[in-house]
Order: sequence, then C-alpha cells, then structure tokens
Amino acid sequence: MSNINLDNLETAQNRIYYAIFYAVSALAYENDFITSKHKQLMGWFNKKFIHENKIFGENMFDIYKNSFSNRLKGDYEILFLTNKEDMVKSIEEAAFFVEEIKKYFIKVL
Repeated sequence: MSNINLDNLETAQNRIYYAIFYAVSALAYENDFITSKHKQLMGWFNKKFIHENKIFGENMFDIYKNSFSNRLKGDYEILFLTNKEDMVKSIEEAAFFVEEIKKYFIKVL
C-alpha cells in the first residue's frame, strides 16, 4: 500500500466509509429495513447484528463508527488532516468489514 496518493486522503476516507455503508445497506435490504439516515442504519446494525443476534463482534461496530466519524471530518472539517498510516489502517479495516459481511451472506443465502 505504499503507493497511496497523498493528495486525496480525505476523499479516500469518504469512499472507505461508503464501502462499509453499502455493505450494511445490503444487510438492511435483505432484512426489510429501510432508512435514508446514516445514523439510523448504524444503530440498526449495532442493535440487530452486534447485540441482539451476536452475529458480528463489537469490533465491527467500532470500524463502522470510526469510518463514519472520519468521513464526516474529511468531508466537513476544513482543518482535518489524515496521514498515510491512518489511511492504510482504515483501508484494511474496511476490507475486513466488507469481507465479514460477504462471509455472512455466503453462509445465510
């Protein structure tokens, strides 16, 4: 991952969040849960998949929550700066998150 373009890290953070968001949206769709609110979707995921059914570990919610927070900072805070190491970590976490959702779908469908 050493070839990350340092000019667009805040934009990349946005895309990382949306990879997670769309993975959770797929879960919501499959479970007949519809919302247009990001925080409502996040809360539903936490309640249904982390706490009630214990399908995923709490680290999955932490990844989701941190990604959302970083996206907001990158999109709306003028002075927010991220660095290459944090970006690599975010990419790895998002890849893990999406892979876990994929494994879930393979198991239940």
